[in-house]
Amino acid sequence: MRILAVSALALVAATAAPAFAQDSAAPFNGPRIEAEGGWDHVGSEGYGRSGFVYGGAIGYDKQFNNIVIGADAEVTGATTKDSGVEAGRDLYVGGRAGVVVGGSTLLYGKAGYTNARVAAGNFSQNNDGYRLGAGVERDFGRFFGKVEYRYSRYEKIDLNRDQVVAGVGVRF
Repeated sequence: MRILAVSALALVAATAAPAFAQDSAAPFNGPRIEAEGGWDHVGSEGYGRSGFVYGGAIGYDKQFNNIVIGADAEVTGATTKDSGVEAGRDLYVGGRAGVVVGGSTLLYGKAGYTNARVAAGNFSQNNDGYRLGAGVERDFGRFFGKVEYRYSRYEKIDLNRDQVVAGVGVRF
């Protein structure tokens, strides 16, 4: 029985060691959660207002050598207001793809669906649109930091949204 137990432990140790080595060799692999905040500008036809965007995101990435492909979901709010009209919550779901540079830096682009709420007094309207963005993410072991620019377009109300956000997160 001892020989069986020792053999089982040796087998587990032998198969676990390569798995741990693979995880450190692919720092942009697996599920992640992050908090983010930054500059928000909402406008139309050359006119707009700026405020602060804040929120969080979850995602999952898969790293293949130096290529990373992933999915994002995000919920943010904003302080952007003008004459009683305010930019409310913003929901986003999409994908991202990038390349690892120097082993611990990810340069990526993203695209997806966004739904923003615009409110005026007791009236609010949800607006569908698309988002395009680009960013850089730096791996710090289990934790990471990122800076990202993103552009959102809502055709129904002829509205554009530009954001520059910084984020910090943890990868599981």
